[in-house]
Amino acid sequence: MRSFSPVAVFSIFICLFASGSSLIDNLHQAFPIIEPDPGHTKLRLSREGLEAIERITTPVAAVAVIGPYRSGKSFLLNQLLSLSCYEGFGVGHMRDTKTKGIWVWGAPLELDIDGVKTSVFYLDTEGFESIGKSNVYDDRIFALATVMSSVLIYNLPETIREADISRLSFAVELAEEFYGRVKGQDVAFEPAKLLWLIQRDFLQGKSVQEMIDEALRQVPNADGDKNIGQINQIRDSLAIMGTNSTAFSLPQPHLQRTKLCDMKDDELDPIYVQKRERLKEVVASIIRPKIVQGKHLTGKEFVSFLEQILEALNKGEIPSTGSLVEVFNKGILDRCLKLYSDRMGNIGLPTSEESLLKAHQGSKEAAMKVFDVQHFGRHHAKRSAEKLVEEIEKVYKNYILANEYQSSKLCEALYTKCEDKMDQLQVLRLPSMAKFNAGFLQCNQSFERECVGPSKSSYENRMMKMLGKSKSLFIKEYNHRLFNWLVAFSLVMVVLGRFIIKFILIEIGAWILFIFLETYTRMFWSAESLYYNPGWHVIVTTWETLVYSPILDLDRWAIPLGIIAAILVLYWRCYGRRKHGSHWLLPLYNNQKDRRRSE
Repeated sequence: MRSFSPVAVFSIFICLFASGSSLIDNLHQAFPIIEPDPGHTKLRLSREGLEAIERITTPVAAVAVIGPYRSGKSFLLNQLLSLSCYEGFGVGHMRDTKTKGIWVWGAPLELDIDGVKTSVFYLDTEGFESIGKSNVYDDRIFALATVMSSVLIYNLPETIREADISRLSFAVELAEEFYGRVKGQDVAFEPAKLLWLIQRDFLQGKSVQEMIDEALRQVPNADGDKNIGQINQIRDSLAIMGTNSTAFSLPQPHLQRTKLCDMKDDELDPIYVQKRERLKEVVASIIRPKIVQGKHLTGKEFVSFLEQILEALNKGEIPSTGSLVEVFNKGILDRCLKLYSDRMGNIGLPTSEESLLKAHQGSKEAAMKVFDVQHFGRHHAKRSAEKLVEEIEKVYKNYILANEYQSSKLCEALYTKCEDKMDQLQVLRLPSMAKFNAGFLQCNQSFERECVGPSKSSYENRMMKMLGKSKSLFIKEYNHRLFNWLVAFSLVMVVLGRFIIKFILIEIGAWILFIFLETYTRMFWSAESLYYNPGWHVIVTTWETLVYSPILDLDRWAIPLGIIAAILVLYWRCYGRRKHGSHWLLPLYNNQKDRRRSE
């Protein structure tokens, strides 16, 4: 196996590095930035030229020359750049390699435009109507040059043809879409200034402007021919170019065109040299930095912009203004949709349907207002606006579903809480209608206040049924439980009055209550008849006053109060009689043993 010395390897590495870097370091040459695919139907990026553009950090402007095949575009560019054919763009009749796709001159010209340092680079485009290409390919080249350039030089030999006018209708449509949406404000996108450049062998007769005006004049159509009508429609649209177009004529530099690359200025026609210099001044006077979204593009931003255009053009079979508008508006749509989502995200769910709708309308209005300010295009932007509305409505539907879910979840929790509350009130230790009604009212009010959203109405119906059922059940059991409590209370008081406290009146009152309750129910066969007696209502009122009030809830404090009462009774039983036995005003039971002991 053959081996290489370290010196040889290092030398090879240096050579490779030098050859690879010289391609990018030497900017004084033409680079391809757009090239055709093998089928010559679509376009693709060429990184070689894009790297040269990406180096530019100042605002950029592009001058593109378009026109038919073999119309002298490359030679014209070399003349504008003050370069010979051997230094600048390749000229077809003297080299085998002709322009394919779009090429850029790597060394931009530095100009001061309205106080802005601008890097101007020149673009050479593949000619129209050459053999072996489709019309769709030509349309893509034309569309790409129209959108990306700041000055579009339409190079035409001899005269203006109908095909040239039809092709320009695309540029006009772009101008209608993108330029001057709101006068006096920064434009979202400023298309190229159109420069009609007609090269011809004679300068007598009509001026170039007169020639253009005549070519754009309406074609008589007395019979209403549909095709002529379309032609006239294109002419009408071209009328808007007005201040955005310039006409210029340039004579032939020399009769021997195949030898032009070998001639110096003093060998060329003096009138051509004079007009060529004037053309340079005209181009410099109308060029402006490329503006997108009201902002000057730098080299990297221009390359990103170019990628967007190419994506739009390759997306469909035929490039259209609508497809360009949609691609340019894609990022704006995403930002507007994010603005809508962020505003809607600030709404706490659940909320009422009215509040959600109001928030949706406000957020949608804000998003559409931003879209109106930032969007590209006029007429075709309608589709982008419709798409934004569709996306907003999709997000809104998701919020509706989320609101319904959160509302159902919240109302279900409140309903369950109230149901548990009603179950607790059903089993009060000391039955109290006042306490039940207070709990009932509190539960109902909290549900009305806290349950919000679309599920509220359905849960309100469930709530009313549940509360009504609980109240009916409580009322039904209330009198029976109160009756049983009063019977038990009377027996307890008999025991307390007879054996513990030994108050005769307490025992007597307890016996009277017990006898009344038992006798009345026996006399009238059932306890229910007692509940309609006025005396019973007096008992109930007294019971409710004792058991429940805003200050004292006897049901809650029954056990603690019972313990305190038992302690007090025991204390009195053990120590109170000795100290206060002779001072009671109420009759007490006397102890016979104590009486004999005193005698």
